[in-house]
Amino acid sequence: MFRRLSVAATCAVLMSGAAFADPIEGRWKTEAGSTAHISACGNAFCIKLVSGSHSGKQIGKMTSGGGNSYSGTITDPANDKTYKGKASLAGGTLNLSGCVLGGLICRSQKWDKL
Repeated sequence: MFRRLSVAATCAVLMSGAAFADPIEGRWKTEAGSTAHISACGNAFCIKLVSGSHSGKQIGKMTSGGGNSYSGTITDPANDKTYKGKASLAGGTLNLSGCVLGGLICRSQKWDKL
C-alpha cells in the first residue's frame, strides 16, 4: 500500500511541474514580428530571440515582482545597448518598457503570446 502511494505521489509531483510554470514563460510574438522565448534561468527569466534577424540573441533578464509584474534588463538587439526594464502581463499580452537617463527616455512594446 505504501509503495503505491509513493509511486502515485511521485508521479503527481513530476506531472505538476508544468502547472507551476510562471505565466511569462513561453513564446511571444514581438512588435517587429520576431519570436522571443522566455524561460526560467536560475532565479530569473531569460528572454531570447528565436526567429528574425537577431535570432539566438539573449535580449533580457527579468525577475518576478509578484502580481504579474517583472523587472530587470532589456537589450536592444540592433545596437546591443542594455537598459533598465519592466514588464507586466495582462492576459495574453506582455507590456515591456526600457528606460535610460533615470527614466527620462523610455520605449515600450507589446508582445502577444503564441
